Amino acid sequence: MSGPMSLEPGGTNQDTLALRLADTAARPPRRLWAETTLTLRLPGPDEEAVNLLAAELADRVGPAVHPYEVAALLEAEGLSAEVIRERYGHPNIFSLAAALYERVPRVFPEPARAADPWRPDTVRCLLRGLLFALPGLAYLLTAPLWNPGRHATGLVVAGIVSWAWGQALGHRAYLRMVAGQREAARTLLIGTPVGAALATAAAAVAAAGGGAATGAAAAQSLYLGAAGILLVLGRERLLLLALTPLIVGGAVLPWWEPGTLLRAALPAAALLATGAAVARALRAAYAAPAAADGGERPPLRKSLPYGLFGLGAALLVLLEGRAEPYAVIALTVSMGPAEWLLYRFRGLSVTALGAAATPAGFLLRSAGVLGLCLTGYLLLLLPVALLTGAGPATLLLLAATLWTALLLQAFGVAWPPAVICLAAAGAAGAAALLAPASGARVLTLACCLAAAALAGCTVWILGRPARHA
Repeated sequence: MSGPMSLEPGGTNQDTLALRLADTAARPPRRLWAETTLTLRLPGPDEEAVNLLAAELADRVGPAVHPYEVAALLEAEGLSAEVIRERYGHPNIFSLAAALYERVPRVFPEPARAADPWRPDTVRCLLRGLLFALPGLAYLLTAPLWNPGRHATGLVVAGIVSWAWGQALGHRAYLRMVAGQREAARTLLIGTPVGAALATAAAAVAAAGGGAATGAAAAQSLYLGAAGILLVLGRERLLLLALTPLIVGGAVLPWWEPGTLLRAALPAAALLATGAAVARALRAAYAAPAAADGGERPPLRKSLPYGLFGLGAALLVLLEGRAEPYAVIALTVSMGPAEWLLYRFRGLSVTALGAAATPAGFLLRSAGVLGLCLTGYLLLLLPVALLTGAGPATLLLLAATLWTALLLQAFGVAWPPAVICLAAAGAAGAAALLAPASGARVLTLACCLAAAALAGCTVWILGRPARHA
């Protein structure tokens, strides 16, 4: 998702002003000239012609704020001094303009409402959800080559580190996108290798230095970093093309055993193709013209809560995945529709802002929009949740937690999602280690409390008109 794109709340005065401006933008243009009887003088030899001209030009004379604007309009119509004297009986163009200005009632046309700036790109959102899930085919292809102990532990640890680092790096890259794609590409080019190295080192420690486990974690970390670059730069189709070897391998796997060589070669080919796609995307980004003013670089601490949220979210998903691996797949694929609904929330909120008359009225409408979007997301996941053996509650509550956290982040509210998700992950993780028998119940309770807290924060913070003005 993108970085912060909203105004800071400024209290009741700002909220009231935002509502008034939104109400003005929402009203349809008035055409008073068409609804009000023209002020006509007694008919005369030339008054009738002037009245007819006033009726003919009423839609263009009405918005004028001075007779001189009407005179300019008459000049544009090509009326000569001779026609003005003979047909309309006025000595000059300014006299006729003043007569027209007097006859036609004033109108104050308001600009038509612009198209919804938050209208989502449905194809792009669905493609991104698919791209989040497709790398899972690499694990399916290479499963016979794993050591279930070392490899799995190393890959999980590396994935958690990569998730947290990728969230923070992606946020910083979006902030630098304001200064142009070149600045964003430079940020990604510097940060991605560092993140991959940290994830690989963490995997090496978790796998007790196993060479094969560390190599697998390194490949995973490099791919996640490269895919992050392509997604931030908007090169989703290029990433899909790079994953073609995995798609082909996954498609034939149910009917044909590819053998050890192909099981290793197909993921390797996808990784190399992703690297080539990154090189192409970065070259194009560096070729883009640099911004005239790169602006001041934002401090690193601004991206810290996004990384902490990524860490908490990764741990929550890991704890759910231990009991229900298919739940993780469902959550991953659903990130595309989730992103679509984030855009819809912003668009519907702007509409609610135009329809509300008071801050309290907008608060109620905003809560309704939140309920509508969140319900739509959970209904999408409900069939999968019902098919899982552990019941739907945990998956749906976890999905609600992640979606509301991402929604707050889309408005630049970063610390509440980070703190709440980390607290939920800490409580559930401690229960899983200290009391494994009650781990699942504690995870469900933690997700329930986190979802409720985040929903409350969303209504309280995003229910203010100034956040959407």
